[in-house]
Amino acid sequence: MKISEVAKASELPISTIRYYEQIGIITDEYVLRDQNNYRIYAPGIIRHLNVVKHCLAVGFSIQEIKSMISKNGMSKDEHVSLIQNKIREIEAAQKKLEESKQNLYDILTLNCEKGFGKY
Repeated sequence: MKISEVAKASELPISTIRYYEQIGIITDEYVLRDQNNYRIYAPGIIRHLNVVKHCLAVGFSIQEIKSMISKNGMSKDEHVSLIQNKIREIEAAQKKLEESKQNLYDILTLNCEKGFGKY
Protein backbone atom coordinates (compact mmCIF):
# COMPACT_ATOMS: atom_id res chain seq x y z
CA MET A 1 0.00 0.00 0.00
CA LYS A 2 1.12 3.54 -0.67
CA ILE A 3 1.20 6.05 2.17
CA SER A 4 -1.90 7.82 0.86
CA GLU A 5 -3.82 4.52 0.94
CA VAL A 6 -2.63 3.83 4.48
CA ALA A 7 -3.66 7.34 5.54
CA LYS A 8 -7.13 6.90 4.09
CA ALA A 9 -7.66 3.40 5.48
CA SER A 10 -6.34 4.27 8.95
CA GLU A 11 -7.95 7.73 9.03
CA LEU A 12 -4.61 9.29 9.98
CA PRO A 13 -2.83 12.18 8.30
CA ILE A 14 0.19 11.31 6.17
CA SER A 15 2.30 13.48 8.48
CA THR A 16 1.31 11.30 11.46
CA ILE A 17 2.25 8.13 9.60
CA ARG A 18 5.63 9.60 8.71
CA TYR A 19 6.12 10.73 12.32
CA TYR A 20 5.25 7.27 13.64
CA GLU A 21 7.76 5.77 11.24
CA GLN A 22 10.43 8.27 12.26
CA ILE A 23 10.07 7.59 16.00
CA GLY A 24 9.73 3.82 15.67
CA ILE A 25 5.99 3.33 16.23
CA ILE A 26 5.88 1.94 12.69
CA THR A 27 8.68 -0.59 12.56
CA ASP A 28 10.68 -1.78 9.56
CA GLU A 29 8.57 -4.93 9.28
CA TYR A 30 5.71 -2.78 7.94
CA VAL A 31 7.73 -0.63 5.53
CA LEU A 32 9.34 -1.72 2.29
CA ARG A 33 10.89 0.42 -0.44
CA ASP A 34 10.13 -0.03 -4.12
CA GLN A 35 12.65 0.43 -6.93
CA ASN A 36 12.09 4.20 -6.85
CA ASN A 37 12.64 4.24 -3.05
CA TYR A 38 8.96 4.99 -2.36
CA ARG A 39 7.47 3.54 0.79
CA ILE A 40 5.28 0.49 0.33
CA TYR A 41 3.44 -0.62 3.46
CA ALA A 42 2.65 -4.20 4.37
CA PRO A 43 -1.05 -5.13 4.68
CA GLY A 44 -0.75 -5.51 8.47
CA ILE A 45 -0.03 -1.79 8.88
CA ILE A 46 -3.70 -0.89 9.19
CA ARG A 47 -4.29 -3.26 12.10
CA HIS A 48 -1.05 -2.04 13.70
CA LEU A 49 -2.13 1.61 13.40
CA ASN A 50 -5.58 0.81 14.77
CA VAL A 51 -3.97 -0.75 17.85
CA VAL A 52 -1.82 2.38 18.25
CA LYS A 53 -4.91 4.58 17.95
CA HIS A 54 -6.74 2.52 20.57
CA CYS A 55 -3.77 2.72 22.93
CA LEU A 56 -3.66 6.50 22.55
CA ALA A 57 -7.42 6.72 23.08
CA VAL A 58 -7.20 4.97 26.46
CA GLY A 59 -4.40 7.19 27.66
CA PHE A 60 -1.12 5.50 26.83
CA SER A 61 1.67 7.92 25.95
CA ILE A 62 3.61 7.71 22.70
CA GLN A 63 6.65 6.59 24.73
CA GLU A 64 4.67 3.79 26.40
CA ILE A 65 3.38 2.63 23.01
CA LYS A 66 6.87 2.81 21.56
CA SER A 67 8.18 0.66 24.42
CA MET A 68 5.39 -1.87 23.94
CA ILE A 69 6.15 -2.10 20.22
CA SER A 70 9.89 -2.40 20.62
CA LYS A 71 10.94 -6.03 20.48
CA ASN A 72 13.40 -5.47 23.32
CA GLY A 73 11.30 -2.84 25.08
CA MET A 74 9.06 -4.96 27.30
CA SER A 75 8.38 -8.54 28.19
CA LYS A 76 4.90 -10.03 27.99
CA ASP A 77 4.57 -9.70 31.77
CA GLU A 78 5.53 -6.03 31.55
CA HIS A 79 2.90 -5.51 28.82
CA VAL A 80 0.26 -7.13 31.02
CA SER A 81 1.33 -5.07 34.02
CA LEU A 82 1.25 -1.82 32.05
CA ILE A 83 -2.23 -2.57 30.72
CA GLN A 84 -3.50 -3.57 34.16
CA ASN A 85 -2.10 -0.32 35.61
CA LYS A 86 -3.90 1.65 32.90
CA ILE A 87 -7.14 -0.19 33.77
CA ARG A 88 -6.67 0.80 37.43
CA GLU A 89 -6.05 4.43 36.41
CA ILE A 90 -9.24 4.45 34.35
CA GLU A 91 -11.23 2.88 37.20
CA ALA A 92 -9.89 5.51 39.62
CA ALA A 93 -10.83 8.27 37.18
CA GLN A 94 -14.32 6.77 36.79
CA LYS A 95 -14.73 6.68 40.58
CA LYS A 96 -13.65 10.30 40.87
CA LEU A 97 -16.06 11.34 38.11
CA GLU A 98 -18.89 9.44 39.78
CA GLU A 99 -18.13 11.20 43.09
CA SER A 100 -18.07 14.56 41.29
CA LYS A 101 -21.41 13.79 39.67
CA GLN A 102 -22.90 12.87 43.05
CA ASN A 103 -21.55 16.09 44.55
CA LEU A 104 -23.29 18.05 41.80
CA TYR A 105 -26.56 16.26 42.53
CA ASP A 106 -26.09 17.13 46.21
CA ILE A 107 -25.55 20.79 45.31
CA LEU A 108 -28.72 20.74 43.23
CA THR A 109 -30.69 19.26 46.11
CA LEU A 110 -29.24 21.43 48.89
CA ASN A 111 -28.65 24.79 47.28
CA CYS A 112 -30.79 25.28 44.26
CA GLU A 113 -34.18 24.85 45.94
CA LYS A 114 -33.90 28.14 47.89
CA GLY A 115 -31.14 29.80 45.87
CA PHE A 116 -27.44 29.25 45.88
CA GLY A 117 -25.90 29.40 49.36
CA LYS A 118 -29.22 29.92 51.15
CA TYR A 119 -30.26 27.16 53.50
